[in-house]
Amino acid sequence: MRYFCDTEYDGFGGALLSLALVPDDGDEEFYAILQVDPITDPWVERHVIPYLSHVPEGLKHEPMRREDAAHALAAYLAHDPEPHVCADWPEDLAQLSMLLVTGPGRMVSVPPLTLELMNLSGFSTAANSEVPHNALYDARALRDHVINHLE
Repeated sequence: MRYFCDTEYDGFGGALLSLALVPDDGDEEFYAILQVDPITDPWVERHVIPYLSHVPEGLKHEPMRREDAAHALAAYLAHDPEPHVCADWPEDLAQLSMLLVTGPGRMVSVPPLTLELMNLSGFSTAANSEVPHNALYDARALRDHVINHLE
């Protein structure tokens, strides 16, 4: 199945704050908020942190340890024999990949997955998102744009 990915992180090259995967069909979305302290980027403090917990009822939105988020992601992907993850920004794919790493020489077990960087010049997930700079809503905006305008 194809999943659309978005992440929020603490400035350029900074710590992962949240990650969302939204499947083509919209069911069973994945959203994780990671425990990160302190936030070092003032822009992130103003424009991202206040919106991390703005998610629909039923989706977990309590911050979790990085390793717990990695295991939750692995469990989410375990049901799909060939997940295909799409993003419109390289850092999103990098953050997702690094979340899979749990220590030196260790990673969570996931099915063989493919990553796709989509070139969507002129499209902004945040500008089209119901809750800008929230990874879940930004991933939904990406999915909707691809399905409604590119397929």
